[in-house]
Amino acid sequence: MKEESEKEKKTKKKDKEKGQTWASIKRFIPYFKPYRKIFFKDLFCVFIATLTELAFPQMVRIVTGDASQNGAINLNLVLIVVGALVAMRLLEVVCRYYMVKWGHMSGAYVERDLRENLFRHFQELPHSFYDNNKIGTLMSRISTDLFDITEFAHHCPEEFFMAFIKIVGIFVIMMFFSVPVTLCIFAVLPFMIWFSVYYNGKMRSTFKKNRSQMGELNAMVEDSLSGVRVVKSFANEDVEQHKFAEGNIQFLKIKEENYNYMARYNCGLRIVDALMYVMILLLSAWFNLAPEIIVTYVLYATTLLTSIKSIADYTEQFQKGVTAFERYSEIMDIPVDLCDSPDAVELKDVQGEILYDNVSFAYSKDDKDILHNVSADIKKGEVLAIVGPSGGGKSTFASLLPRFYDVTGGKITVDGKDVKDVTLKSLRQNIGVVQQDVYLFWGTIADNIRYGRLDATREEIIAAAKLAGADEFIEKMPDGYDSYVGERGVKLSGGQKQRISIARVFLKNPPILVLDEATSALDNESEVIVQKSLDTLCKGRTTIVIAHRLSTIRNATKIIVLTDKGIAEEGTHEQLIEKDGLYKKLYDLSTSTGNICW
Repeated sequence: MKEESEKEKKTKKKDKEKGQTWASIKRFIPYFKPYRKIFFKDLFCVFIATLTELAFPQMVRIVTGDASQNGAINLNLVLIVVGALVAMRLLEVVCRYYMVKWGHMSGAYVERDLRENLFRHFQELPHSFYDNNKIGTLMSRISTDLFDITEFAHHCPEEFFMAFIKIVGIFVIMMFFSVPVTLCIFAVLPFMIWFSVYYNGKMRSTFKKNRSQMGELNAMVEDSLSGVRVVKSFANEDVEQHKFAEGNIQFLKIKEENYNYMARYNCGLRIVDALMYVMILLLSAWFNLAPEIIVTYVLYATTLLTSIKSIADYTEQFQKGVTAFERYSEIMDIPVDLCDSPDAVELKDVQGEILYDNVSFAYSKDDKDILHNVSADIKKGEVLAIVGPSGGGKSTFASLLPRFYDVTGGKITVDGKDVKDVTLKSLRQNIGVVQQDVYLFWGTIADNIRYGRLDATREEIIAAAKLAGADEFIEKMPDGYDSYVGERGVKLSGGQKQRISIARVFLKNPPILVLDEATSALDNESEVIVQKSLDTLCKGRTTIVIAHRLSTIRNATKIIVLTDKGIAEEGTHEQLIEKDGLYKKLYDLSTSTGNICW
């Protein structure tokens, strides 16, 4: 019973994989629809080119048959045959040109569409998706996987269609020569089909594991290279090398398993190859076939075996393509939780009135609430400072306003409108975010500031930089605003990067600001400079500050002390000092350093 149970499991697994393959193919076919004219012209060229190839053994049969009957080669007949061959080859060349160029282009068009769809979906997926996925793994989806899909999209339809025409054509032609011999030769095909299906299933599982491990390796490399300065500072190059070596060995093992199945597959085909030639010679002798018919059989058998080998060669590409498309579909099937409601409206003429109404949030249904029934009312132009211990939900509180995450309870309104009832784009266009971890794109300083408003003029960029206190250090750089910042702004100091990020927000000029510990990672000197820029930025804007500096707290209109149990205290700096509670203890501990300490 146990053995039967295991067999049933294996059978169900195979059936499931077959079902997934066909489901993926059906899902993939519509991507050809915009390019169906190119695709069908390509297949027509395949058809013509294949027919010309099938005509060659017939030409040889005519010449050899005439020579065997007359005892000599007929020169006139040879010239006619050669002329026909040249004409057919020229026709084939024209078809091959179209197949090579436009056949590949049809695959490239499909790849472009897939890449655009995937990148668009990446942009729409919420922060929670990126919290749980490695960037390196995602990069392999948009590069390696899509390349495999392109090769599959172009080569597999061509090669399989060509092989089908050859097999059917050869069978029909051979039947005119000798029905028994042809049926005996083609009796081998069912075995070859079974053999191919069996090993295709084996290879398919290894291709999927191979692609998954490749994504893990890419993620490991991306992570290690992004943090190369940390690696070097701790002298942990050997540790990173060891981690990579382990992943690389695992990748090699999967490759070995894959090539083991592939070797068995190809060796099996070679045995069938030899078997078919032996059968032709024995059957030809048994049925006393004419010499020209034997030669024709051998030529067609060679073409037949080449076709089957071609299928074998492109089976790997087929499996890679299907597996890659399955991985592509896995990403595309992830729902976009944060999207506009059907009746969402544009958020216009924002005044900056913000209300958190009994807001709760958890990352998933099974997780504990990070925020629970938190309420806050922020009037136009007010500055709300949030202080509290690590893990109390301060950053989460700020991230809910621009809908980086959606509340799981309660609601947040801007000017009386629920943020879920307005379009994401208009909501985020009216909110400026300055974070602790500044990200600068590869490019110039001007390019990075312009990211705040893409249609900004050079004069507006410089004006924003001056307001952010960045103009002074920018002008001292070799190329000024055209100086390149390096990978993630590596050529700039922390304070310089932060001032560029503030210049972005000045350029954007939003009515609402979110400052998420914007100065906590800076040294004291840089912190003072950046804080002056932030003070200028906050004037006249409704601001939520995850506080770090005591000066920011004292200047705040309202202060919230947020813990993992909710809002512990609320009020102005003076009111909270008078309460002599948690905030007072925090303040007393912090007076010596000037920073919030827990």
